[in-house]
Amino acid sequence: MRIAIDEDKCCAAGQCVLAADDLFDQRDEDGVVVLLDATPPAGALERAREAAALCPAAAIDVHA
Repeated sequence: MRIAIDEDKCCAAGQCVLAADDLFDQRDEDGVVVLLDATPPAGALERAREAAALCPAAAIDVHA
């Protein structure tokens, strides 16, 4: 699996962090998403997909 983020699309809603705090964080200064692991183990696929689905800005792409 590979996760990609588009920081320019991010609206700092934080839904990704709520869904998968082991994969995503937010920058302190503006709340923009920070990808913690671009190639997580297969066991994280469901959480990554949930985070992508919850993102109001569609800033997360998950490639399984």
